This record gives sequence, C-alpha cells and structure tokens, in this order.
Amino acid sequence: MPQNFYNQKIEDVAKDFATSVASGLKASQIDGLRAKYGSNSLTSKKKVSIWQRFLAQFKDFMIIVLIVAALLSGFVAQEWTDAAIIMIVVILNAVLGVFQETRSEEAINALKKMATPNAHVRRDGQIVEIPSTELVPGDVVLLEAGDVVPADLRLTLTKSLKIEESALTGESVPVDKTSDPVNEEKVALADQDNMAFANTNVTYGRGEGIVTETGMNTEVGKIATMLNNTDETDTPLKRNLNQLGKTLTIMILLICAVVFVVGFFTKKGTEPTDKLAIDMFLVAVSLAVAAIPEGLPAIVTIILALGTQVMAKHNSIVRKLPAVETLGATDIICSDKTGTLTQNKMTVEQVYYDNKIHQSSNSINHDNHALMAMVLANDSKLDDNNQLLGDPTETALIQYALDQKIDVHNLLVNHKRLQEVPFDSGRKLMSTVNEDNGQYFVAVKGAPDQLLKRVTRIELDGKVSEITEKQKNEIMLSNQNMAKNALRVLGLAYKPVEQLYDDPATDNVEQDLIFAGLVGMIDPERPEAKEAIKEAHSAGIRTVMITGDFQVTAQAIAERLGILKPGQDERVVTGAQLDEFSDEYLEKHVADFDVYARVSPEHKVRIVKAWQAQGKIVAMTGDGVNDAPSLKQADIGIGMGITGTEVSKGASDMVLADDNFATIVEAVKQGRKVFSNIQKAILYLMSCNVGEVLTVFMMTMLGWDILAPVQLLWINLVTDTLPAIALGLEPVEKGIMKRTPRGKKSNFFSGGVASSIVYQGILEGVIVLTTYQLGLNFGPHMGNANLQHADALTMAFLTLGLIQLFHAFNSKYIHQSIFSKRTFANKWFNWAILISAIVMAAVELPFMTKFFDVTELNSTQWLIVLGAGICMILIVEIVKGFQRLSGKK
Repeated sequence: MPQNFYNQKIEDVAKDFATSVASGLKASQIDGLRAKYGSNSLTSKKKVSIWQRFLAQFKDFMIIVLIVAALLSGFVAQEWTDAAIIMIVVILNAVLGVFQETRSEEAINALKKMATPNAHVRRDGQIVEIPSTELVPGDVVLLEAGDVVPADLRLTLTKSLKIEESALTGESVPVDKTSDPVNEEKVALADQDNMAFANTNVTYGRGEGIVTETGMNTEVGKIATMLNNTDETDTPLKRNLNQLGKTLTIMILLICAVVFVVGFFTKKGTEPTDKLAIDMFLVAVSLAVAAIPEGLPAIVTIILALGTQVMAKHNSIVRKLPAVETLGATDIICSDKTGTLTQNKMTVEQVYYDNKIHQSSNSINHDNHALMAMVLANDSKLDDNNQLLGDPTETALIQYALDQKIDVHNLLVNHKRLQEVPFDSGRKLMSTVNEDNGQYFVAVKGAPDQLLKRVTRIELDGKVSEITEKQKNEIMLSNQNMAKNALRVLGLAYKPVEQLYDDPATDNVEQDLIFAGLVGMIDPERPEAKEAIKEAHSAGIRTVMITGDFQVTAQAIAERLGILKPGQDERVVTGAQLDEFSDEYLEKHVADFDVYARVSPEHKVRIVKAWQAQGKIVAMTGDGVNDAPSLKQADIGIGMGITGTEVSKGASDMVLADDNFATIVEAVKQGRKVFSNIQKAILYLMSCNVGEVLTVFMMTMLGWDILAPVQLLWINLVTDTLPAIALGLEPVEKGIMKRTPRGKKSNFFSGGVASSIVYQGILEGVIVLTTYQLGLNFGPHMGNANLQHADALTMAFLTLGLIQLFHAFNSKYIHQSIFSKRTFANKWFNWAILISAIVMAAVELPFMTKFFDVTELNSTQWLIVLGAGICMILIVEIVKGFQRLSGKK
C-alpha cells in the first residue's frame, strides 16, 4: 500500500482502503479492520511505579559510596550513630528525588487527552457519530470549523477548509487545504495540503477525508513513539556528582590502605599482631567515613530546591531539580520560532495605498476603502469578553482597525452583510456585499496576483481612474518587497453597486474591481527577545532558530532578532536539505547553520543530537506537540507555559510561565549561580574533611592522642550543615554572565577548586596540629601531663571546629578576596556562622564538658584557638592574592 497518500488520486486511495467516498465503509468491514489496525489511540511505555522510582535513586555512584560507608561505620567500626545519620541523609535524598520525578512523565498522557472524543463518519451511506477511538483506516470523516481532526486523513472534499497545524508543524498561519494530489515525491509535512493530521484544529470551512492512519501510526503517534524511545540524557550535575563519587572512592581506598599499612608497621610489636591489625583497620575505616561529606547529596538537593524558588519568582518553573544547574552550563539554545521568539499572533505591519507603503503605526483615514475592505470582507467575531475569534489573519485586520480607533461594531452595523462569496483555495479570494447608505458596497480581499486579474480601476488620493499595466507592475513590486520582509500580503479591492446580485458568484461579484491597497502581516518577534539573544551571546551562548515555517519568514525574523546578519543566506537550511545530509555530515557541519526552516520533529531531534555530538550542552525551547521529542532529547527542555501544549510542558525540564525568551537568560544566570554555589559548598566541605582526615591521620602516625568519634561527629554535625547550606544562598557574583559556558567536560573541581581543596585542607590540618602542640606547652596545667594532654586535645577539637567556620568565609570566593562589602551581603550566611559558632563553643559549658570529654580552657588558650582561625583566613587570602597576580582564574 503506498505511504505517500498526498501524491495519490482520491480514487486510488479509496481503492487501497476498499472504501467509498460517497458511502464510506460497510459495517461488515469494521471488525476486521479494527482487529488489524487496533484502536485509534496512543499507547505509552510501561509506567514506572513509585517503588521502582525510589529504588532507582540508589543507583547513583555517590549514594552507593555513602551506603557502603554507613555499613562499614556500623558493622565494622560500631559507630551506629554515624551510620544512622548517613542512612537518613540517603533516604531523604531518595524521597526528594522521587517527589520531583513523579510529574516528569506526563507527555503521552497529555497527548491522549488531546484526542477528540467523537467523530462524524460516513458508514453504509449514513452519517453517524462515533468515539474517535473506534475509527479505522478507510473511514470517511466529515470535518467542520471547530473540530479537532481525529486521525490522519487524505482529504477528498474541501470547502474553504483551513486547518491550524502550528502545534504539529510549527507554521503559525492556518493552512488552506485542497483535495488535489501533490505532484511531488518528497514533501514536507507542512506542505502536504491535501492531508489533515490528527490533533490539529479546523479553523474555517468544512471538508471530508479518508482515514489513512490511526493511533500510533499517525504523525502525532510517531511523536509519541519518539517520546517513548528517547533516552533520558544525564545532566551535567549528575555526571559531576558521579565523578565526585568515584574520586572520593579512590581517595578513601588510598587513605584506608596507607593508614592501615603505615600504622601497622609503625606500631608492630606494641601489641599482639591480630589485635593490632583489627585496631588499625577500625582506625582506617573511621578515617574513611570522616572523609565522606555525607551531607553533600542533601545539601546539593537543598541548594537546587532553593534555586527553583528563586527561579519561580522570575517566571521559570522547574520540573526536575538538576535542570536548575544544567541551565548554567548551556552552550546552545535551540529555539522554536513560533510563540517563543515571536508572539504567535499575526499583526498588521505595513499598509500600501496611494502608491506608498505606510507603517501600521501611522494613522489612516477612517473612510479609507482599503481599511473598509479589511473589516467588511472578514469573518472574525468578538466574544462577550471582547476577545477576537477567528482566523489569525482576519483577526489581525480587525485588531489593526481597533488600534486605529475605528468603531468596528458601528461600521459592521451600518454596513450589514447581505451576500458573500466565501474564500476558496482555488481563486484565493473572499468577497462580501454590504449595505451602504441606500446602495451596496462590495469588499474583496485575497492574493494580490489573483486580485489584480479582476481589477480595472485604482483609487489614488480619493480619486478613481483606469488602472494601467505600469501601475499593476508597481503594485506587484511593492508586494514582492513586502514579501521579502516575510510579510504575508493580501490585496484589497472594492466597488459600489446599485443592486444585489441574483447570482452572487465570483464571475459577477469579483469583476471590474477598484484597487484599494495591500496589507502586510507578520507574526512579529517578541520585543524583549532581541536583547535577550544579545545578552546570551555575551555569555558565550549561541541561539539557533528551528521552525516549521517558511525559509523566507524564518530568515527575516532571524535577521530582525540578530541571530543572522542580513544576507547570510548560506546559514539557513531547510528540512528538505537536512534529509540529504547524513548524520555524520550534520554533526560535522551543524555549527555552519543558525536557522533551520520547514523542519519536522525528526529533524529537530537530529539537530539537538548533532550539537550534543560536538560536546555541547543543549537547551531546546518549544511550545508545540512537534517540539516534544526534541525537548526530551535535549540536555534541558524548556516549555512555554501560556501558549505551550500540555505535551510540550510534560516533556520539558522547565516551563516558562510568561513565555518570555528573556526569562531563559535570567534562568541561565540563576543556573550559573547555583553551580557556583554548589562548587563553593563542595570546596568548603571537602577541604574541611581533608583537614579532619589529615589531623587524625597525623595524630595516629605520630602516636599522639586522637580525637574521639563523638568529637568528630559533633564537628561534622555543626559545621557541615548550616554554613554549607548558607553558601548555597550566596547572591549572583558580579560578571557571572560575562563568563563563557564552562563546557561539558568541566566539573565541580574545575577552575582551581581541586587545588584549593588540597592546599586549604592541608593548611587546616597543619594549623590544628600546631594548635595541639601549643596546647602542650601553654596552659594552667603545666606539670600535669594528663591534664595538659587533655587541654591540648580540647584546643585541637575546638580549633578544628571553629577553623572550619572561619574557612567558610574563604569559600565564598574561590579566587576573589573576601575583604569587600559583598562578603556580608548574605544575611543567612551570617546567621549560620553565628549560630554554628555558639553551638560549637557550647561544649565548653560545665554540664557539656564531660559528655564531649573536654576541659574548660582559659582566656589564653581561647586566644590561641581564635588566632588559629584568623590565620586560616589570612593565609588563604595571601594565596588568593598571589593567584590573582599570576593571572590564574
């Protein structure tokens, strides 16, 4: 059976499906066809249960490391409190992950809801109404204005039929439909004028068609299949956390091995070999557990969640938490044109009359006959809420009249329509005959070339004269100039008549016309989009337009937005050309194109994949059903909240509540801030943990007293929570949108973070060990070795805790100095440090000392502890200063 039904004759299509245009299928055929083709409905992949989603949260490498650490901490080191805390963090993280994902797989369900509940079909010569799910190939379906097309149809009859297909093809203007074969072998979806596609909307006229595809075989069904088969792409955040987990694992294994081996051989002979081996193994495991920032997954989740709240205030609704950070890494924004970069609203931009092109902002005489033709030859309606209803082209003409302060209602009342010649795709004209002060006024609008064939006179400056060939050529030249600017141009004409027509047909009404003018319309760009694209460019982000609209229209809009420079035709490519490109060629040359016109859903996915193959992080914006597969394929899919279909929203990671392209740029800024703040939290946590590990490791190796497990746990509890979360609330750094995207290969350790973790962790450990040594030589208990060692250990304990709070200030800026007004701008951070410091110092209260096995320090010992914290800040600031002088960034 031929698949290209658009280039088949109607009788051939009917023969293929064993049906009749006049009477439809026979009742005896239905059961067999339904058994063969199935229900006319969409199917989705097997649903994932909540329990399965919950278990899937534990597949992340970092989570596995934490679980192993909890098991070792509990069963081997007998530190059940540590184990419990780690498992609580892991389970909480999993619960939050499930909560975020429960709404992320709604695209197919939304497609199902879009299906029209009933369809009018002709069976056994009778017109019957049936549920659309019961349609089978071969059914003859009847369409009229307001209907949703229930299946893919080869049209057999059209009466001024227009179908709005923007959600499927991306074309903003309803398509004039015909029943004639399209005499080409390969035709883009948007150019198949004799086909009607499931889930598109009939806006005008009526028609009939033979069902050619149902269910998952329809064009919208193919999109559903693509959604089902599209793999979820790992976000940069997920990749970074996995990499962090692997790095930690390697580090932990090395720590365990070194501590065990060195400790065992250093202390060999001091106790039985078996007992020594067990003791050193427990020490190694304790150090390994101390090295793990067990709060990191929860802190990352909290920072992301806080980021979503900030973004929501800027009209960006995040559906999946990692999308917050992914935005900050975006290299490419592949943007749909219609409704995203443009307003998805046809608007009059230019009007041609009296041999001149006038901008729509210019005033026009209220008795201008071109203006009258726009209003009278028009089927738009005004509802109870004063909203215009009808074909977007026609509503644009009425809106222009309203903007010109025309009393449209009064004009229509005084010029009541008495006769009409409806629009027909063959002659491409529409005419009305209206009352006009005792006479009659014929108003005509349509394609300029067809209109001029019926024009014999022209109105110039209010005077009517015979039209010349030269004037016709000038009109067509103006038409071409307007069309080059991507305007959709209509011709306007009129004539006064003294009586109504006995036969109001085109041969009578649309003859001997007076040319009144031309009107040029366009779906204009969003006024804020141009500046947003410019700002994205300054941030190193490239904007690419992908649309189902015509090449001329797409190129003109791209030039107006600054995506293209005028005359860059070579940077525009069509879907037909893409079909000629192999995947390898497209991957190699994808950067050569900025605008993709007349593309299908499959093309959009190929474009996104080609950019991803270049190692780019791709954001895709869109609002139509046709955008859903590419939204899901992209690293981050951005749906439109107002004009977007439920399908596109369901496939998106983020939805713009205001459909404003500029909101994406603000979201990118917030995404960069989130990554920067997570990086700060990791720098803080990891350097502190390195300091802890180094301290305990060196104390063990030197045979000194070591910190007790309860002391290490208290330090982690006090310093790893509030300060780290508060770092996630740091404001946007100055100049963050002047940086180039960090790229897919970057990670949390990039930009000098890794080296900072190492040297700052070592510095912290050295300062704590130095404080311990000072504690052995200063204090009120000199001469009493036991008390002096207890004082020294207390000083080391308090220094290790408080120095981390001092170090939190260092972590605010990886390379910039903290000595600025901005350092104290984050009030949450200020309170977090103050509260944590009070809680840390509370161990010195008389009733707490016994529990934490510490002594009460005197003022001199406290000055040493506080001086150690200040040294941490000063030394790190000196290192940062040298880094800035050397040009390191």
